[in-house]
Amino acid sequence: MGVYLSHSKEETEALGEKLAAELRGGGLVAFTGGLCAGKTAFCAGIARGLGCTDPVSSPTFSIVNVYRGPVTFAHFDMYRIRSEEDLYACSFYDYLDAGAAVAVEWSENIADFLEEPYIRVEIENLGGDERKITVMGAKQL
Repeated sequence: MGVYLSHSKEETEALGEKLAAELRGGGLVAFTGGLCAGKTAFCAGIARGLGCTDPVSSPTFSIVNVYRGPVTFAHFDMYRIRSEEDLYACSFYDYLDAGAAVAVEWSENIADFLEEPYIRVEIENLGGDERKITVMGAKQL
C-alpha cells in the first residue's frame, strides 16, 4: 500500500501515469472518492501512461468512455449502476475479458461484483488542490 499527497491536478495525473505501467497487460482499477476528488484526473494520467491519444473526460453521462492506444482503456462511472445486469448492459465484463485496462469510478456501487485481484485507489479531498491518494494492490509508485 502506498499513500501519496498530491498538491495539484498535474501531480494527480502524474501518479496515474506511473500506475499505467501495471496495466499494460490489462487490469482493473477501482476508485473511491467523492465528487471532484480527482478520479478523472488520475484516469487522464493512466490514459497518457498507456499511450492513449483520445482526450479524457468524465464518463458521468455516458457511463463508459473508451480511449484508443496500444492498450484499450475503458473508463467507467458506476454512480448509477446498481446490479450485475447493469454491468452486462454497459459491456463492463466484455472489456475485462478482452484484456483492456479498466478504471471504475464509484466502485463502491459494484463492490459485490468485483473479483480479485484488482488495484484500489482511494482519493480524499483535503481542501484546495490537495489530495490524499491511497493505492492498494499495486507496486510502490
